[in-house]
Amino acid sequence: MAPGDTQGDQGAPARAPMRQPLRWLWLALAVIVLDLATKTAASAWLDYARPVEVLPFFNLTLLHNTGAAFSFLADHPGWQRWFFAAIAVGASIGLTIWMRRLKVDETLLAASLAMIIGGALGNLYDRLVHGYVVDFLSFHVAGWYYPAFNVADIGITLGALGLIWESLFGEKRRARQRG
Repeated sequence: MAPGDTQGDQGAPARAPMRQPLRWLWLALAVIVLDLATKTAASAWLDYARPVEVLPFFNLTLLHNTGAAFSFLADHPGWQRWFFAAIAVGASIGLTIWMRRLKVDETLLAASLAMIIGGALGNLYDRLVHGYVVDFLSFHVAGWYYPAFNVADIGITLGALGLIWESLFGEKRRARQRG
């Protein structure tokens, strides 16, 4: 057996639990702090919906999104604020429970969960305090504009990519390490 393995049911090696998996919540806190700081700066320094060109393909553009990603449901009368807030709370609780159950060799998974939690809570703050999410990062090319986003969205996206990577390659990597 490899270090950190224990004997599981039916003689198969079971992986040891991660020691203090909730320590990864520091990363969630870092995402929240960076997100709220950049949103505060964008709100103070930018005029609403007036792009400031940074690079030929990148603008800083202050926008308020009452919907979800890609302004999904933004044109509805306001119920979506509470719907998306409930999703953020539920997802954060569920992901934190998942994080508590991680094994010693699941550090990418821990970091990914923390980034998603941080992003969800950063956007949750906006929804509860402002009634909308502050977006300000705007990429574009040849007249096509990607929907504006923020640091919380970056955390969620990187966390989701980490989850995908882990689901595709994590078990193979752990099997190689054990064997």
